[in-house]
Amino acid sequence: MADEIAKRRTEIDALDAEIVARLARRAELAREIGKLKGDGPAYRPEREADVLRRVTGANPGPLPAESVGRIFTEIMSACRALEEPLAVAFLGPEGTFSEMAVRKQFGHAVRSAACGTIDEVFRQAETGAAHYAVVPVENSTEGAVGRTLDLMLSTPLRICAEVVLRVHQNAMRKGGSLAGVGRVYSHAQSLGQCQGWLARTLPGAARVPVASNAEAARLAASEADACAIGPALAAERYGLDILAANIEDEPNNLTRFLVLGRQDCAPTGADHTSLVMSAPNRPGAVHALLTPLAKHGVSMSRIESRPSRIGTWEYMFFVDLLGHQRDPAVAAALGELQGLAPFLKVLGSYPAAVQ
Repeated sequence: MADEIAKRRTEIDALDAEIVARLARRAELAREIGKLKGDGPAYRPEREADVLRRVTGANPGPLPAESVGRIFTEIMSACRALEEPLAVAFLGPEGTFSEMAVRKQFGHAVRSAACGTIDEVFRQAETGAAHYAVVPVENSTEGAVGRTLDLMLSTPLRICAEVVLRVHQNAMRKGGSLAGVGRVYSHAQSLGQCQGWLARTLPGAARVPVASNAEAARLAASEADACAIGPALAAERYGLDILAANIEDEPNNLTRFLVLGRQDCAPTGADHTSLVMSAPNRPGAVHALLTPLAKHGVSMSRIESRPSRIGTWEYMFFVDLLGHQRDPAVAAALGELQGLAPFLKVLGSYPAAVQ
């Protein structure tokens, strides 16, 4: 048996050397492409989405597709950094799901800037202090993030990618059990996502909403009778023990994030287009706005209304479409909407998230 193990380890060593040589060549090609692009952006979300779909689709196993995707995300991250080190703003502090979304989309070879509010995340990218912003826009359990939608109305930034993150909530604390917990700290949305578990497991504990899951972990680390709910990353950052994993009430709990920048993405064949529009205040107005979509066979994956803040009982409608604004059917529908909606803003066309 020892001989068989040694033989396989020798083969692994040879493969490792080949992988390193191939990575070096890939990095050289990436650097050459960067020089040829000149002032073009180092981050091309449509290209990276295409790479991830191709390599995960060609994966024969035994590694799961998700693992292959993570490996190639980091390879692209390191190669991209040879062209230009990127700065990415996100809703902090460190240890939040927003930071996890940054790592999932950009890898670790970026400079991440944690911001205290969603408004500050937008400002960082709008002023050029960061190249990109990553902001939460909706959760499959708790719904839309209203502040993100409100800020999308006026920002010059464009949506250039989306990230869909599977959200696993964990109960964390210093110590080996949940006995004696009097307070549970977490972000309000995370508390809402774990109501069933809290009612069964910690019915007498006070539920205390705080600004972020990372702040919850920091407080739990300093208070003997408290625990926090949040991502495993927060437990790692603040030295807490995970005492109950995956406690969210919905097993398919997903949060969607938008990547905002100043570039437009080319079509990939698997794209989304986001827009916001107003409807005139008369009967049937919303139905009339949706008619061009049906007429041209454009599927709508989401619609969300928000108060316009301009007039009483007037609303803006945020809509996600399947397809790219350059696709003939989508372009035709948008052309008709321009003549129907008092206000229409295309927020961006971007590759659908690779999950």
